[in-house]
Amino acid sequence: MKQFYFIRCLTIALCLLLAAMGGYAQESKAEYTPTSGQAGKDVVWVPTPQELVDTMLDMANVTSSDYVIDLGSGDGRLVISAAKRGATALGIEYNPDMVELARRAAAEAGVSERATFEQADIFESDFSKATVITMFLLSDLNLRLRPQILDMKPGTRVVSNSFDMETWQADRIETVTGDVGSYNTAYFWIVPAKVDGIWKLEGGDHISFTQNFQNVTGAITMGKKAVELSGRLTGDKLVFTAGGTEYTGTVSGDRISGIRAGGGSWQATR
Repeated sequence: MKQFYFIRCLTIALCLLLAAMGGYAQESKAEYTPTSGQAGKDVVWVPTPQELVDTMLDMANVTSSDYVIDLGSGDGRLVISAAKRGATALGIEYNPDMVELARRAAAEAGVSERATFEQADIFESDFSKATVITMFLLSDLNLRLRPQILDMKPGTRVVSNSFDMETWQADRIETVTGDVGSYNTAYFWIVPAKVDGIWKLEGGDHISFTQNFQNVTGAITMGKKAVELSGRLTGDKLVFTAGGTEYTGTVSGDRISGIRAGGGSWQATR
């Protein structure tokens, strides 16, 4: 009888110990705290100062109509800040501990319905539905993502913390001053429509564009006369000058429709 009582007490003690260990493990996981400079899959993690987060969202003019995707979302502060502006926002983060940390922070901020996070590799993720892309990666990683970004819908806004995309020059650059550390500059781009090539104009004439990201050069050929042009794309909006005349147009797939300065409309197809 004494032996049975001892075994029963031992069993209860072991159960209580296991329960305590389980609770301790859960508590430890809940108390996960990242450290600036810690290693990640592709880059080390460094928190973005809130001042720069706000600047990045301001540059992209984020509103409640936007779908923001943060590539490498870390502790989730940019996603949460976008959600506080009314946007729907998604963070893609490889580190599962960071994902859980960000989810808890979103819940504490009361924006869990608009700020969500998924554990995934950004290079294997589909972010094509975003209207705004944000990131804090190295330039070589930005370049790996660049082809996918350039295939997104014209007008998609892209903001990068501190690192550019080399030959794709930024449309805008802003630097935050004050005690915010060395990562204090934001680069902003608008994905341009694709116009490179030859387009047919009404009456049998044609227009050719050579595109270098948002910048275009080329010529309008009317009969045997070619007039050089140069201009710029802002999303699907095209503005160029040829022979002293300014042309504006909207690119929609294989059609450009617009007006020329001084009156008159023009259309081109390919």
